Amino acid sequence: MHQSFHPITGRKVRLGLAGCGRIAQNHFEAIKAHGARAELTDVCDIDSAALEAAVKKTGARGHHSFTELLQAGSADCVVLSTPSGLHPAQAMEAARAGKHVITEKPMATRWQDGLAMVRACDDAGVRLFVVKQNRRNRTLQLLKHAVDAGRFGRIYMVNVNVFWTRPQEYYDSSAWRGTWEFDGGAFMNQASHYVDLLDWIVGPVESVMAYTGTLARNIEVEDTGVAALKWRNGAMGSINVTMLTWPKNLEGSITILGETGSARIGGLAVNEIQHWQFATPHPMDAQRDQASYQTTSVYGFGHPLYYDNVLSTLRGEAEPETDGREGLKSLELLIAMYLSARDGKRVSLPLSY
Repeated sequence: MHQSFHPITGRKVRLGLAGCGRIAQNHFEAIKAHGARAELTDVCDIDSAALEAAVKKTGARGHHSFTELLQAGSADCVVLSTPSGLHPAQAMEAARAGKHVITEKPMATRWQDGLAMVRACDDAGVRLFVVKQNRRNRTLQLLKHAVDAGRFGRIYMVNVNVFWTRPQEYYDSSAWRGTWEFDGGAFMNQASHYVDLLDWIVGPVESVMAYTGTLARNIEVEDTGVAALKWRNGAMGSINVTMLTWPKNLEGSITILGETGSARIGGLAVNEIQHWQFATPHPMDAQRDQASYQTTSVYGFGHPLYYDNVLSTLRGEAEPETDGREGLKSLELLIAMYLSARDGKRVSLPLSY
């Protein structure tokens, strides 16, 4: 699949970034943290003020368009922190230019677009990475470890809550926010990392039923949604999401109940182990206390850890942990939720290809 993939050796990996807005700042910091192996050579944004601020902050070369960055820049790999609906076209353009791609979540807002991105990168022999920085959180790593070790026995019930706040000003801050074409709603944008947990930690989902609603915000997409899930392993559960929590972010959590164990990772953003009980003790239990960390940001601290794998992969030293195919798993689940909510029916997985 990647026969033409040549590792980058003997020099730093050169990165270019498109879209210098809110989440780009996390990427700037993460790339700086890996200064021994990587450098940010190029940035682009159609907003001159955002571009100027990014150039000033990073010292990278500025470009006024994505095409210009690809043609005139020197990056080996481009980071897409642009509006979600732009990711597919930009990823495919980058692949045709022979660049590796790191895309922020969600990788696309439509199922066919996600499939096309993976295909384009395969055809061009470049790597496609989807940002899933929350997977690197120590709390979730420990939970995943416990599931993989079979400590829960058979899993019966899984519950995910994302009770956050996004005021109208947030959606009004950019024209693309809150639109179907470029953003997606509470499930797809704000809660996408939590939707990712459903498959990554518990396993493949068999079917889903969902409701979504726009209860209080003046936007095209949903500000609130719930979904009931049934996994192939028999487990049942739900995901409950709202951006209308008063007065501020309250909870980002996952609870797993099984025949020989129960655990709950909560806090504002799955950052505290609030319950951890198993029939049989295990050496990993000693990690419980240090895994919980205080975070002031719902983004957590995962971006530098995420980049570690990306850079190692591009240097030929590792395999990608979250490539395009891994990204498709959560996109598929998101699309199934939206189809269910739209049509008022249960949607079975996998979706037809």
